[in-house]
Amino acid sequence: MLLEFYMYAIFENGGKQYIVSEGQAIRLEKINLPVGDKISFNKILLVSNDKDINIGTPIISGSVINGEIIAHGRKEKIKIIKFRRRKHYKKQQGHRQWFTDVKICSIII
Repeated sequence: MLLEFYMYAIFENGGKQYIVSEGQAIRLEKINLPVGDKISFNKILLVSNDKDINIGTPIISGSVINGEIIAHGRKEKIKIIKFRRRKHYKKQQGHRQWFTDVKICSIII
């Protein structure tokens, strides 16, 4: 069996951690930049290149993930319902979260 190794990285953005590889599109929380702009992420927690793994303490200094903003949008609506039986109380609310799609262009160690 032939195992294929590829480069991937784990980075932090907006309090969440994401695992990405080059050429991958990822959906993040809304970033206030126009479509087509370049963006770089500096909080790299782990980088794996073939058989080598670099783990940060807590981040790897000098490493960067470069990406390009593809699109902005909103997710599907979720319904929030508060209900108390026999109390004549019912409250409904909806929410649609904004997101940004980013294509990972390069991972620099």
